[in-house]
Amino acid sequence: MTHSALQTDSPWMHAGQPYSIKRHGLTLSNCDSEPVQTPGCVQAHGALLVLRLADLTVLQASENSEDVLGHAPAALLGCPVGAVLGPEGEGQLRTFLAAEKADRNPLYLLTLPVRGAVPPLDVTVHTINGVAVLEFEATGQSTGGEPDYYALVKTTVSRLQTADTLRQFCDIAAEEVRILTGMDRVMVYKFHQDGHGEVFAESRRAELDPWLGLHYPAEDIPKPARDVFTKIWIRPTPDVDGGLSEMVPLLNPDDGQPLTMTYCALRGASLMYTEYLKNMTVTAGLTMPIRQADELWGLIACHHYAGPRFIPYQVRAACEFLAQVVSLQYKAASEREHFVYQLKLDGVHQQLVAQAAHEGGLSAVTDGDPVLLDGIAAGGAALYHSDRWWLIGTTPTEAELDALATWLFARPEFGLTGLPLYVTEALGRDYAAGAAFADVASGLLAFPLSRTGRNLMLWFRPETIHTIHWGGNPHEKPTVLGPHGSRLTPRVSFDLFAESVQGRSLPWLAVEIEAAARLRVLLMELVVNRADLLANLNADLTRSNDELDAFAYVASHDLKEPLRGIHKYAHQLLEDAAVVEEEHRKKLEGLMRLTVRMDGLLDSLLHFSRVGRTALQLEETDLNEVLAEAVEMVGARAADGQSEVHIPRPLPRVRCDRVRYREILVNLLSNAFKYTDQAHKRIEVGYIDVNEDHLRTGCPDGSARHAIFYVKDNGIGIHAKHHDQVFKMFKRLHGRNEYGGGTGAGLSIVKRLVERHGGQVWLDSAPGAGTTFYFTLPFQE
Repeated sequence: MTHSALQTDSPWMHAGQPYSIKRHGLTLSNCDSEPVQTPGCVQAHGALLVLRLADLTVLQASENSEDVLGHAPAALLGCPVGAVLGPEGEGQLRTFLAAEKADRNPLYLLTLPVRGAVPPLDVTVHTINGVAVLEFEATGQSTGGEPDYYALVKTTVSRLQTADTLRQFCDIAAEEVRILTGMDRVMVYKFHQDGHGEVFAESRRAELDPWLGLHYPAEDIPKPARDVFTKIWIRPTPDVDGGLSEMVPLLNPDDGQPLTMTYCALRGASLMYTEYLKNMTVTAGLTMPIRQADELWGLIACHHYAGPRFIPYQVRAACEFLAQVVSLQYKAASEREHFVYQLKLDGVHQQLVAQAAHEGGLSAVTDGDPVLLDGIAAGGAALYHSDRWWLIGTTPTEAELDALATWLFARPEFGLTGLPLYVTEALGRDYAAGAAFADVASGLLAFPLSRTGRNLMLWFRPETIHTIHWGGNPHEKPTVLGPHGSRLTPRVSFDLFAESVQGRSLPWLAVEIEAAARLRVLLMELVVNRADLLANLNADLTRSNDELDAFAYVASHDLKEPLRGIHKYAHQLLEDAAVVEEEHRKKLEGLMRLTVRMDGLLDSLLHFSRVGRTALQLEETDLNEVLAEAVEMVGARAADGQSEVHIPRPLPRVRCDRVRYREILVNLLSNAFKYTDQAHKRIEVGYIDVNEDHLRTGCPDGSARHAIFYVKDNGIGIHAKHHDQVFKMFKRLHGRNEYGGGTGAGLSIVKRLVERHGGQVWLDSAPGAGTTFYFTLPFQE
């Protein structure tokens, strides 16, 4: 609850100008400008000396040095420190500074014995910016002997290690610090992501009002004050009304700079801080940080209400050690609390990855067992993969998800080149459009799944409208007229203030974020491995197909020559009627028919192999012209006057191979005429646009995103059990000579031509109800 370093928004605060919070006061626009690290004053219960390191001569002394040390400042300036410590103490100081690492690290030096009216004094020392700083405080020792602080701290550490949850851990820490210090109230104060604080644990005298669960605005402990607590481990204020003593002189005579007192236990207390404590009727305070490295998680804040409370050095050292232990172990306590949850998360995620590997696609994580929501606690989840969204639970709409994905990938810090995760409990704060679906997705946990494309995985948490109980109005910013003008003053009211917080979800736990990061790595490895495997399989398949096409071409081409010879000799034998008996004539006629049929089959095989080997010639094509050509080519079948080709509306222009598209239509039209036994044959050729509201019967995955073309007849229909058979090479569902005969290769060729265009073909049919063949040509798009 201290404030920021020196800033230069008052005339006396410019570098090199002497300043004292006791003498000069403040004219501030906000409390972040108070020069708390160079206040020019010490708390009046102790004295401070500044020594030149080279010769240990006194450069500055606090103005109360005569009361505390028995030597007036004027008598000390320019004198060796032996004037206070004595020759033996001065020698001890020299040895200590040579041996210990005291830079910005206050350490106990010695205890000065009673000298006349001067009580015993504990002396601590640290160095900073080329000077040594000595602090003198009463020892606080009683004649009855001191407690065994080592034993007390050891017991406390043992208790902390038994905690099963973070809250239990903090409760023990608060209770043990209160036992150690004798303060009336000890709180563990936790910082939230937006900077505001919460009383997370509390130990207090029974008659005091509970503050557990109260929240306080971020301004109560502004960021500059938090920065100070990343440098020091303890901040004592034994007497809020104890007064201040200036440094004499205010500036170091050697370099003209004010003394940096960041690490001084006696550092003069911030005016804003002492007023803040007084407004809460607090008479003494002690504050310690809870941190990990340079990150501040919270504070252990101690308040006393029954007058001054001086905490001697030995107790402060024990408290400082305890704060370090709590800082080292609070994360472990949190991890113990979430260990079971972590095991569940990792178990579910391992199953999801195995499931995706077995099923051959990431969609298995949303439609299998288990699913994404069986792991991380969320209201909904979404996966973008294979050019579509896979959704589970309650999520935004696909249109909202498309916009959200675009925004995420536009963030420079999101993705594989920056931070791999985006995590928030208030999406609307970063993404304005998120306010429209805050009830579904105020909380978002997202990560990318591939190095290219927009593959993405998202979890959503709904808005949790809850009431935060503030210790006073968080929007209150009172001012007071001081001797140097109007300035801010801490709030006076600490009455309960309830504020409904909207647009926020329950926060994501660290264990959840870490589990999501691990799942991301596992899924990306699966995607990469599967991509490599598919690439190898595709290469093998392409090579095999090429070899098969070449074999089919060569085999069918070479077989036609001996077949023509057989047909020729059989024909010659039939012409010689005198030689051939009637029985043998029938056999020769059968042989002739077989050679003709085999020739047709070989022609179909040759054509099928050419379809696979010939490159497509893609061009903008008017399908109406191509349809007219196709109808003309099968016109012989429609020449009976009882047949009709109906076109509900003009076909579009698309990018395709004109010749191959005409071949698709010729085969489908031929089949339609061939397998229609109605007196009036009616064939319909049309299309369904991609954005058109239309029934898409039997449409396979992925095809709904493309325009769909169709050829529909009123013929004999096909039973459902034969739908997959009709596309097989040389497969006929009727006798060889029924419905005009044929080799059964037409629909196989149609399927191959459609697939060469990147599309799919399927049918909708039932016996007696006609048949509709559908197909797509994605290359058009």
